[in-house]
Amino acid sequence: SGIRVSELIALDITDFSEDGKFLICKNTNRKRQIPLGSMCISALKDYINTARNLMIQDKNEKALFVNCNGTRLTRQGFWKIVKSYKAKAKIKTDITPHILRHSFAAHLLANGADLGSISEMLGHADISSTQIYTKIMNKKLHEIYKKTHPRA
Repeated sequence: SGIRVSELIALDITDFSEDGKFLICKNTNRKRQIPLGSMCISALKDYINTARNLMIQDKNEKALFVNCNGTRLTRQGFWKIVKSYKAKAKIKTDITPHILRHSFAAHLLANGADLGSISEMLGHADISSTQIYTKIMNKKLHEIYKKTHPRA
């Protein structure tokens, strides 16, 4: 979804929209809706209805994502989850939550999304923060051109 880790761990159960298609992210300045794909919606509903209910000990817990103690997931806890999946997938390169955010934006751009939409989904206050992805794509296009064009 391109969500920041700080936003993810701050989500409350009520931030999953009633229609189940968005997460509502609230930071100090504004709130935004983060669209979710069908696989994500299905997994999130399954998590809420099964795993989360088994993990929480206090039925008044507001956190959407909780740890094994049933309390709000922390940055460190999320980092451990990422590291665990990296190891299970036998990935050698460094993966961080922020790299996942960058790859989200790069995939959107590579598949035709406009900068304004990407900027909105990432929660960038200024579109210039999003323009870094066009530089990445231009470099990648140049590499593809050099590799594949017969007269490059």
